[in-house]
Amino acid sequence: MYFNAEHEMFRQTIRRFVEREINPFVEQWEHERAFPGHTLFKKLGEIGALGVSYPEAYGGAGLDYWYNVVLAEELGYAHCGGVPMAIAVHTDMATPALAEFGSAELCQRFLAPAIRGEMIAAVAISEPDAGSDVAAIRTRAVRDGDEYVINGHKMWITNGTQADFITLLARTSDEPGYKSMSLLIVPTNTPGFHVSKKLEKLGNHSSDTALLAFDNVRVPVTNRIGEEGQGFVLQMQQFQKERLIGSVSAVSAMERIVEMTSHYCRERQTFGKPLIDNQYIHFRLAELLTEIEALRQLNYHCTRLLLAGHDITKEVSMAKLKAGRLAREVADTCLQFHGGMGYVEEYPMARYFRDARLLSIGGGADEIMLGIIAKYAGLLRKRG
Repeated sequence: MYFNAEHEMFRQTIRRFVEREINPFVEQWEHERAFPGHTLFKKLGEIGALGVSYPEAYGGAGLDYWYNVVLAEELGYAHCGGVPMAIAVHTDMATPALAEFGSAELCQRFLAPAIRGEMIAAVAISEPDAGSDVAAIRTRAVRDGDEYVINGHKMWITNGTQADFITLLARTSDEPGYKSMSLLIVPTNTPGFHVSKKLEKLGNHSSDTALLAFDNVRVPVTNRIGEEGQGFVLQMQQFQKERLIGSVSAVSAMERIVEMTSHYCRERQTFGKPLIDNQYIHFRLAELLTEIEALRQLNYHCTRLLLAGHDITKEVSMAKLKAGRLAREVADTCLQFHGGMGYVEEYPMARYFRDARLLSIGGGADEIMLGIIAKYAGLLRKRG
């Protein structure tokens, strides 16, 4: 219904890539707390995975967004959350605004090599004192002739230690509110840019996450995406694809864990019979599969709306909220059914339990999603 033969051929390509180039190395990358981004991204670029819906003028395939959905679904079958997240940041979080609103010259310099996998992209919005509250950011980019001078810090930046350029949201004027923000492309080899700290996280260990510092970093005004003062609006649009692609990938990961759990419960004997024969267990797994399928269809609905040019803010916020909460439910239930084996690091259940928790926080916490849904549904009392 949603995918044609070409979509399915692409799916098989990505599935083989995950099986050959990611899953065999997950244990090593998790242990090393990083994956070899430039090596892996170059391979992804060679199979055309990093720009499927981007313009052909910059090396993309110019295809519909269902290909991005296929990519996210297949990456969800990776045996960790960190690497798929790093790839999704590159394809659907750090580069959408650049592709849609960046100048041709800016896209040639940064988007084209990102599509080829020669550059790694990161997006820098959150700060030590401004996470989901994007309007509270303090990082400033002051105009000085034909350059911006950037000072500030960015926190929780995925790909932060490996990125070749940052899509940065900063304040470019003293005008109050969100109209004072702009999106800028900042090459990480620019003097004054520093990785202050690589962060140790509860999960997603193979993904590098960093605290970044900008100390009188100078970039040309031509590195701005869109008009000055439009950065907040452009970033809000970019968030919709970020939240959608995170929810899409989460569905596949949940399916993988439920399947792994059902297999374990068929093999595990207790009191003379397989665990799966307990009605509570197979009913509970059936319940989770039903919830997962409902989320999948909500994701597809969001994709249809996106392709039709509609505002998907309410629907994608619902998907993001449901994905985060359902991932936590799947993780907790399936770990419980694994018993002691679910609690040891040598078994993948514990990794999923840790990795899945991020979905209710990153890209907008559950509470932010609830606020957006309430606003768009007209649930809030008008003030004044």
